[in-house]
Amino acid sequence: MTAVDATGSSTAASAATAKTSAATVDYQSFLKLLVAELKNQDPTEPMDATQYMAQLASFSNVEQNIQTNNKLDDILQTSYLQQAGSIIGRTLTTPDGEVTGKIKEVRVFDDGIVAVLESGDQVVIGGGVTIS
Repeated sequence: MTAVDATGSSTAASAATAKTSAATVDYQSFLKLLVAELKNQDPTEPMDATQYMAQLASFSNVEQNIQTNNKLDDILQTSYLQQAGSIIGRTLTTPDGEVTGKIKEVRVFDDGIVAVLESGDQVVIGGGVTIS
């Protein structure tokens, strides 16, 4: 039997971490820019109040979007865990039919599930995989 490598899951997990880091960098950059702008404004001509409020609203939106994305990631992880628990002990067949067997355990990654069969084969749960 052929084992399907789970490196796609770890690569995608690294990409998801990079996206989260990029969002954090953008958020941090925005804060630094706002503070620098406030420090360097001309005291004789302070920033227009409407512009200041618009920037604070933008800041609030960025923060809320980051929090929303984190919560959606948590919901997705919970969904993966629920799916993982329901397939243990069932029979899995790959789309090409080359690998089939009873699922002994599952491994949950940020981007999906890898099933470990009793034979030791590892199969990424994805499109075309049959579980019965």
